[in-house]
Amino acid sequence: MKVEGKINRFDYIEILGNYLLPLIKDEFNCRGYLFQDDNAPVHTAADVQKWILMNKIKVLKDWPSQSPDLNPIEHLWSELERRIRSRPQTITKVAELETALQEEWGKISRSQVMALIERMPRRIEAVIANNGWPTKY
Repeated sequence: MKVEGKINRFDYIEILGNYLLPLIKDEFNCRGYLFQDDNAPVHTAADVQKWILMNKIKVLKDWPSQSPDLNPIEHLWSELERRIRSRPQTITKVAELETALQEEWGKISRSQVMALIERMPRRIEAVIANNGWPTKY
């Protein structure tokens, strides 16, 4: 989903409904998961919190918000950047970048996303072992 400008609470709710709910249902059978966001203001808006409660989303609480080692989306952004940089043609226009981003994002499979999620226990252990400091992840 493309969002023009800054994402707002309504965009975020739409994203959660279109992408998070199907993932929870399909991959986790609505059990055995914890949803993680980064506590950005749009994530903590009252409308969003109400939607999360109404949809019975299980949320991970009390984790450091500025912790890229513990945030799978950071690894997806890195993967997307690698893919864009490895393209044979130099991107010189915003429209070209947008197209390339959409193409490369579309090539990232659900199994790749799930692999990132499944590696979270190891990431947590690494961060604990490193006394909360950045790790090799």
